[in-house]
Amino acid sequence: QVQVGESGGGLVQAGGSLRLSCVASGRTFSDYAVGWFRQAPGKEREFVTAISRSGSSTRYADSVKGRFTISRDNAKNTVYLQMNSVKPEDTAVYYCAGGSAYSTNSDAYNYWGQGTQVTVSS
Repeated sequence: QVQVGESGGGLVQAGGSLRLSCVASGRTFSDYAVGWFRQAPGKEREFVTAISRSGSSTRYADSVKGRFTISRDNAKNTVYLQMNSVKPEDTAVYYCAGGSAYSTNSDAYNYWGQGTQVTVSS
């Protein structure tokens, strides 16, 4: 059994920064790639970024490239999403998920957190 939980969401002004955390427990954390996805009301869930098991490889959606950074600290069983220069379009519920590969496809992930709300104001 693997449990995943996100934290760090909240209200932030456009141009500001926010850091989300994803903590996993239940199995060896380093066995899992981790992805971040987001979903706004009325929209499909979309890929944001993902990181490999070791943390040596990452992927980013074009919409966040250069602004967001994913990282992981396996000793703390935590993956971070550093969000800089946020835009109102970034407003969504953000989910982290664990899987066997750092895929852009949500179907590749087996374990999901409950999500944390990020709201970017103008």
